[in-house]
Amino acid sequence: MKVGIDDISIHFPRIYFDMKDFAVMRGADYGKLNKGLGLSAMSVPDAHEDTATMGANAATRLIDRNGLNPRTIGRMYLGTESALDGSKPTATYILDMLTQRYEQKYGNDCFRNCDVVDMTFACIGAVDALHNTLDWVARGGEEADRIGIVVFSDNAKYDLESTGEYTQGAGGGALLVRHNPRLISIPDLWGVSTTPVHDFFKPRREVSITSVIQHVLQLARETGQNIKEGMAERMVKHLPESTVRRLGIFSHGEETVHIHRDEPVFDGQYSNSCYQEAVKTAFGDFQRQAVDDGRWNPKTDEPLTEQWSRIIVHLPYAFQAKRMFPDVFRHDRRGGPVWDEIIAEIGEEPLRDDFEDTPEGESSYEKSANGYRRAISKTTSYQKFHLRRIEKGQRASSLIGNQYTGSIFLALMSTFESDYEENSSLEGGTFGLCGYGSGAKAKVFEGTVSESWREVVSGWNLFERLAGRMAIDELTYTELHKGTLHKSVVKPSGEFALIDVETEGVLEGARSYHWVN
Repeated sequence: MKVGIDDISIHFPRIYFDMKDFAVMRGADYGKLNKGLGLSAMSVPDAHEDTATMGANAATRLIDRNGLNPRTIGRMYLGTESALDGSKPTATYILDMLTQRYEQKYGNDCFRNCDVVDMTFACIGAVDALHNTLDWVARGGEEADRIGIVVFSDNAKYDLESTGEYTQGAGGGALLVRHNPRLISIPDLWGVSTTPVHDFFKPRREVSITSVIQHVLQLARETGQNIKEGMAERMVKHLPESTVRRLGIFSHGEETVHIHRDEPVFDGQYSNSCYQEAVKTAFGDFQRQAVDDGRWNPKTDEPLTEQWSRIIVHLPYAFQAKRMFPDVFRHDRRGGPVWDEIIAEIGEEPLRDDFEDTPEGESSYEKSANGYRRAISKTTSYQKFHLRRIEKGQRASSLIGNQYTGSIFLALMSTFESDYEENSSLEGGTFGLCGYGSGAKAKVFEGTVSESWREVVSGWNLFERLAGRMAIDELTYTELHKGTLHKSVVKPSGEFALIDVETEGVLEGARSYHWVN
């Protein structure tokens, strides 16, 4: 019994910010951004777009292309770290839009029996949703022929002028999951690594009302206003009796305001280290399970990563896999002839025991280990390995940027379409997939390419659509980032759009969407 991904759709904003313009704006070295990290452009959501619209537009593309009856879709699980509400799932907004779209033909209750939920674990949330949905489809058996859709949607947004700003991106997508998939089947063999760390997270941040008032008064002083000392304290004391006590941030009567921001708290170098360790450990877990399952015999079979004709990796930036995967490459070849050749070329790898058991020794070891990883990446063996198995997944990422939960599936689409254009023979081949989410978790799994993959990929037109986007300038980018531009840069057409957000009463914060022809 085979279950897997039958089709994939992708939605990305129709506008982008060119990395050449970004480099000029920030005084950055474009060569390092482009040649070093693989960045060419970043997708930027237009004023009418958000997590829900991007996910709904991708799901619509998938449903229409496959002629699906909404009543046959049993579940729609959303992987996202850009949720629009702390309680109401963003998936319900997507479901509402889809109901609007299809109710005339299928009835206003056409999605009534569809199970929806949000799944959040940073960038691996959609992989978790896929893992769960594959199990659900398989559990129903071939006779039930369950149909599930995994949606992913995110706006990868960082603070302006931060060290993560150049890795931004946005988009949504949808996976059609069912029995006997036309694209790729996925066996129930998963390597997992989970470690509770703080490499990247989006906490609820606390700001006191007193500090807000103090900052406003300081701003007034800086603009020439004469503000008496102790004014902030007097204002706070008067607040319970004030006419503004029921307005805005004062309306809840609390001294502390809780703020959730889309921009993360992060440590880039530490997150890279967590990524490398998590994927390597998950791969080791996958190896052990493959041995127990009879899938792989390390004594007689070639390394697993040699068996994988393509390797699909979560890409926070295009060249992440190129720079990270040497760890797995090394782990999978130790003791073999290829590794002996690499040692002959670059020398023995550094061992932790060769360094002092002190903070300075740890720092020296990390520096040496990073240098050795770079040396591996420059060997002929690794460069051939990367070019054949990984490089095609980078191509779309370079043009879109980070899609958070969708990055691994964008890499999968990029690989398939590139191979389609190059007339490659992938039928029956095995893909290895490595997902990662900060916080931190990695999952390693594999899939077998179906005989009919070309039929599916021929309808994507991924790179043709990317070529049809419009570039924006620095001012437009900045205004969209700050949320001060409320008019769409490109008028919505043939897509869902955010129409309104309620500001008061029992519907405060409720979002409204419509399909725009």
